Amino acid sequence: MKVAVSTDSGKVSEHFGRCPQFTIAEIEGGKVVKKEVIENPGHSTGFLPRFFHEKGIETVIAGGAGFRAQGFFKEYGISLLLGVSGSVEEALQSFAQGKLESGKNTCEPHSGIGYGLKKEDGHGE
Repeated sequence: MKVAVSTDSGKVSEHFGRCPQFTIAEIEGGKVVKKEVIENPGHSTGFLPRFFHEKGIETVIAGGAGFRAQGFFKEYGISLLLGVSGSVEEALQSFAQGKLESGKNTCEPHSGIGYGLKKEDGHGE
């Protein structure tokens, strides 16, 4: 199973689309078997859900994601675990062991303005 975690300095980022990086991990047999950190390839409406779908990502872990992003992920059959905080390493270990739970979505409309990547399509800064 492939998982993507919104990442900011080794921590789970509160703002999915604007985070500076993503940690992509492969989980097998309850363990993280491969992990890489990639730069956020861009923040525009619908781009990241399609990008992750094309990479075979089945689950995205983040502090928060907007309603539109959540809808796109649902269309692609990608699960979201929101309300996650702490280190990426701990989140991945908990997920691999089936212990990671969703919490309160930290994303509210326009709450990410000024953080990380600027939205490229003009639909809300």
